[in-house]
Formats: sequence, structure tokens, C-alpha cells
Amino acid sequence: MSGAGKKGSTGPFGVVEWIGAACHFATDRNDFRRNLLVNLGLFAAGVWVARNLSDFDLMSPQAVV
Repeated sequence: MSGAGKKGSTGPFGVVEWIGAACHFATDRNDFRRNLLVNLGLFAAGVWVARNLSDFDLMSPQAVV
């Protein structure tokens, strides 16, 4: 078994490895993958804002304080 001597090869990533992977992802030359994820995130944020702000009726009379 060639993988039996490796420590942590099947375990979850640690914080340092996660930060390293995030930095590698941010500086990766594969712009398509990064742009796709960023655009999907921005789209999801826009959908969330549109759904949560759709309850406001800007034409209704406002309460006088």
C-alpha cells in the first residue's frame, strides 16, 4: 500500500491548507472557473436582494412621523 505511510492524506483540510487553496484559487490562471463562480455568487446575491426587497411598495403612502 503506497498511501499507507502518508499522514493526513484522507483527512479534511486544515486551516492553513484551506487558506492556501483559497489563495491559489484567487490567483489561478483559469479565469473561466473563477469568473463562473464569482458570477454565480453575484447572481445569487442579486436574486436574494430582489426577493427580499420585493415586499416594499414605493408607491404606497408612507407613515407620517
